[in-house]
Amino acid sequence: MASAVRIIGLGGLDEIGINSTIFETDKDMILVDAGLMFPEEDMLGVDIVIPDFSYIYENKERFRALVVTHAHEDHVGAIPYLLQNVHVPVYGTKLTLGLIKAKLREFGIEGVKFIEIEPSKKFRIGDFEIEPIRTTHSIVDGVGLAITTDVGVIIHTGDFKIDQTPVDGKPFDILKFSEYGSKGVKLLLSDSTNATVKGFTGSESDIKKGLFEIFSNAKGRILLVTFASNIHRLQQVINTAIDTGRKVCVTGKSMLQNATIARELGYLKTPNGVLITEDELYKYPDSKIVIVTTGSQGEPMSGLSRIALGEHKKIQIKPTDTVVISAKAIPGNERAILKIINALSRKGADVFYAGNSNVHVSGHASQEELKLMINMVRPQYFVPIHGEYMMRKQHAKIAMELGIKPNNIFTIENGDILELKKDSARVVGKIRTGKVFVDGKGVGDIEDVVIRDRMKLSTDGFVVIVVTISSTTGELLSIPEIITKGLLYEEKNQKLLHEATMMVKNLINQCDIDLRTDSFEIKKKIRKAMNKFLFKKLMRNPMVLPIIMEI
Repeated sequence: MASAVRIIGLGGLDEIGINSTIFETDKDMILVDAGLMFPEEDMLGVDIVIPDFSYIYENKERFRALVVTHAHEDHVGAIPYLLQNVHVPVYGTKLTLGLIKAKLREFGIEGVKFIEIEPSKKFRIGDFEIEPIRTTHSIVDGVGLAITTDVGVIIHTGDFKIDQTPVDGKPFDILKFSEYGSKGVKLLLSDSTNATVKGFTGSESDIKKGLFEIFSNAKGRILLVTFASNIHRLQQVINTAIDTGRKVCVTGKSMLQNATIARELGYLKTPNGVLITEDELYKYPDSKIVIVTTGSQGEPMSGLSRIALGEHKKIQIKPTDTVVISAKAIPGNERAILKIINALSRKGADVFYAGNSNVHVSGHASQEELKLMINMVRPQYFVPIHGEYMMRKQHAKIAMELGIKPNNIFTIENGDILELKKDSARVVGKIRTGKVFVDGKGVGDIEDVVIRDRMKLSTDGFVVIVVTISSTTGELLSIPEIITKGLLYEEKNQKLLHEATMMVKNLINQCDIDLRTDSFEIKKKIRKAMNKFLFKKLMRNPMVLPIIMEI
């Protein structure tokens, strides 16, 4: 028997995204989800961010499986990077696996064993017996996990809201969560994303009225953008288009891919004659067209961004168009979305979004649903997960209000090791973890120091100082050449550049150093002197790069 189970968050415990949690005994280890997050404003040049999987790689002999709760990028986006280094089976529901398979094909990863799971059907992985429990969220086929171990039952909610009127007619399984609660749950790990939001989260079906009103009143084309993974939202759009006599054109790589997979697996119902291609748009009057694409977060290369900026090959904005942004801004993306809304508005389009119309509902539980989850499960110990610190702190406060002892609530950070035994739970240490930056084809080769350099370059620019010396005598052959980028407009600052050049020349001439053998020392002196000079003259602190050339 396993005397202890350890729970370690690799991500999702101090941010929105990179959700990834380890459950391990001395013999076996499983990972629940492997997500990514999109870069924050100060992560210059970074494409995506993934968790640091070093602990898994170091213990791969015990690593048995990856279990996925649902197919949102913040839960599955890092899977290709994980499976490039370890080979384990992937467990997930039908749609979740379908979307993961498509992602792995893009990366050229083959030979992965996929095991389909279903709500209420138990399966075992080493020391863990797992029962998926149907949840509702802003993507189809999501599940929470009841993990039975030798020390007790652990409930991992995944992302959820309690939607009793979902579009597909498959409601949140209140009964199953309550059954586990009545039998006894040792630990609950629960989604905290909306822990600061009062009341209940609206049902996905609530937006039907808002969409119908917009579709009915629009005189021209309708362009609707949402998350490519939100199959329920796409189904709502198709249903509303049918009700208002419109055809639907789905465009954008990820939107098309997800819609195709959902149709093939039976999760998206599209009657014959409703869907059309981009090449067929000209066959129908604008008043009969709905175009669905990606770009709800203002992503530069998304379908909506290219359309708004006039860069799309086949779709251009018209003054008669109606644009519906059916999604909420991820924190940090507000400015990018506002830029797109402004561009669309300048072209004459009417723009509807969550701030001015009923076109979006969240996929996460608000405070009253979080209370209901805790009351259903009645755990002995509680860990708020999936959210920034203020969200998890509020969730912990909710748990205390419902009677969970403060000492039994753990607002742990990424890397903390929470050890669960039959009669106790405590943090026993910390592993190395963190964020790994993916930049182009580079994974993990961009460190914090590189980001700091990029920030410095973006704010103060750089200065290159080229010093040419004789390879035989070491003497200065010409006055130094100074090149600046992002610092000042050189044509209007010739006097300052000449003064800087003479300063470097005099410094070199006054140094009793052989430039051929002590180039490192003279570069250090030049860099220090130039930084001091530019700060005094301009109050700026650019990156200074001295270069010594021998000819």
